[in-house]
Amino acid sequence: MSRFMWGANFIALVAPIVSSIDVTIPLVAPSGAASVMGNLVSLSIEQDRWVDWAGTTEPNTFFNNVLDNLVQITNTPPFVRIGADSEDHTDFSYDIEYEEDIFPASSAVTPYPEATSITVGQGFYDIIYHLPEGTQVHWGVNLREYNLTAAYLETVALTNAFSSSAVVEKNITLKFIEVGNEADLYYNNGGRNSSWNVQEYVSEWEEFAYNVSKTANLSNTSYTKLIGAAFAGSSHNNLSGFSPQAIFNLGILESPAGQLIETISQHQYSGSFCTGGGAVLQDLMTKSYIRGNISVFNSDIEATIANGLNYILGETNSMSCHGAPNVSNTAGAALWLLDYSLYATQVGISRIHFHEGIGYKYNLIQPATLNYSILDGSPIAPLAPHVQAPYYAAIIAAEAIGSSGTTQAVEIAIDENDVSGYAFYENGSLSKAVFINTIAYFAGAGARNSTHIDFSFTGSGYTAEEMKVKTLNIGYASDTTNLTWGGQTYETSDGRVSGPLTVDAFPVSSGVDLQETEAILVTFL
Repeated sequence: MSRFMWGANFIALVAPIVSSIDVTIPLVAPSGAASVMGNLVSLSIEQDRWVDWAGTTEPNTFFNNVLDNLVQITNTPPFVRIGADSEDHTDFSYDIEYEEDIFPASSAVTPYPEATSITVGQGFYDIIYHLPEGTQVHWGVNLREYNLTAAYLETVALTNAFSSSAVVEKNITLKFIEVGNEADLYYNNGGRNSSWNVQEYVSEWEEFAYNVSKTANLSNTSYTKLIGAAFAGSSHNNLSGFSPQAIFNLGILESPAGQLIETISQHQYSGSFCTGGGAVLQDLMTKSYIRGNISVFNSDIEATIANGLNYILGETNSMSCHGAPNVSNTAGAALWLLDYSLYATQVGISRIHFHEGIGYKYNLIQPATLNYSILDGSPIAPLAPHVQAPYYAAIIAAEAIGSSGTTQAVEIAIDENDVSGYAFYENGSLSKAVFINTIAYFAGAGARNSTHIDFSFTGSGYTAEEMKVKTLNIGYASDTTNLTWGGQTYETSDGRVSGPLTVDAFPVSSGVDLQETEAILVTFL
C-alpha cells in the first residue's frame, strides 16, 4: 500500500535544510539524448565458479530470483558476461562433467581468490539454460595460454550449448565471444614476455579469433559476433600502447575476424585493493571522482563510435582485486554505482557489466553460502545467499529506465559538487528524474543536512503538477545492510522484495528534499 504525504508534513520529518538549488529540466528529450536500455546495469561473472551461480542439476533459485526482479521492472534480463581472469586459465576436457579448479591459498586481502587452473566439460556450458528466459550472454575463451586446441574445444562446447533445445526454447542467446581477457597485462602476469606489445597482440588475436569464428560459424549476418579489446587499461591516443585507437590503427577491423567485431569492451576500476591498504568511501562517492573515472575514456569512446561500433565497460566495479572492505560493500557504494552507471550513458557507454565473483567484496549479489568473511577471510557461521547494498542501485536504475524500450536520459545541469541528477524520457516526453546526494554521512557526524531542490521546466509539452517520490533510505554511508527502497527490502532469504511500499506525493511546485547519502526517484504525474 502506498503512502501519500504532502510537502508540509514531509518537511517536519527531515533534517534541517541547509542549502537550496533550482534545477531546470527540458520537457522534451533534447537532441542527442542518450538511449538507455533496460540492461544498462549488467553483470560480469568470474568464470572459475560459474557452476555456483548457475547451479548444476537444478537452477540457483536465489540468483534467478534477483535477476528476475530486474526483468519484472524492465522486461529485459541483465546481460551476463562469463569469463574474466579465469577465462585465460581455462582448458576443456571431455572427461569432466562440469569443472575442476585449483585455487591458491586464501588471504586476508583476498579471501576468495580466482582459480589458477580451471578444467571444464560440456556440462559447464550447458547449464546456461538455467538463466532467465531471454538472457543475452557474452562468453570468454582462452587466449593467454596460446593453445588453439583449447580455444577450439571451448568454442565447440559453447556452440553445442547454445544450440541445445533447452537453451533455444528459453531464447537464451550467445551474443558475443570474447577472445582473451586483459591481454594488455599479459607481459606482467606471466602470459607473455616483457617485449609483448600491441602489434603482437593484434596478430595473435586475429589468428585465434579467426579460428574461433570459423568454429562457431560466425559471419557478417550471424547473430553472434566478437568482442574487441577487453583491455584492463588504455593508452588512448598513444598508438604504441594498448587501446581501441591502437588496434584500429593496426587494421584489426579489416581482418577477417576483425570484421566480426560489433562492440568494443574495456575494463575500469575506480581504485585498487590488490595490496591491501586504505580506501576512503567518500572518495569513491565523490561526484567529480566518478566523472573522472568515466571521462578518461572519452577519446576511446569517440574512436569506437566513429568506426560504427558500440562501446561497453565489459568489466568494472569499485576497487580492483575484488573490492575494498567497508567501502565496496556499503550503502555508499550503492550511490556510487548509481551515479557511475547513469553518468556513463552520457558519454556513449551503452552497457556496464559489474564484475562479480563468489565472496567478492564489491558484489551486488552473493549467490552461494559463504563460510569465510568477505572482509578478511576469517571463519564465519554459514552466511546464506543474499544481496549486498549495491544491488539497490541496479533496482533504482531499472525503475528509472522502465520497460517502454524508448527511454532516453540526460544529465541535469546542477552546479553542486555533491548532487547529481538525471532526467528520463519515454517516447520523447519527460517521465522521471533521479537525484543523488553523494556526501557520505557517517555515525557521529551530527545533524544530517539536506538540499532542497526546486524545479523549473523548459520547452513545450505537458508540465506535471504532481509528482511521486521514492527514496533509498540509508542509515549511514558505511551501512552494509538494512537499506530500504520505497520502504521495501531486498535483503530476504529468497532475494524477493518484501514489505509495504512507501511512496510520497507532492505538488511539483513544492520541490523535494534530498538528504546526505540518499537517492530519490521522482515520477512526474
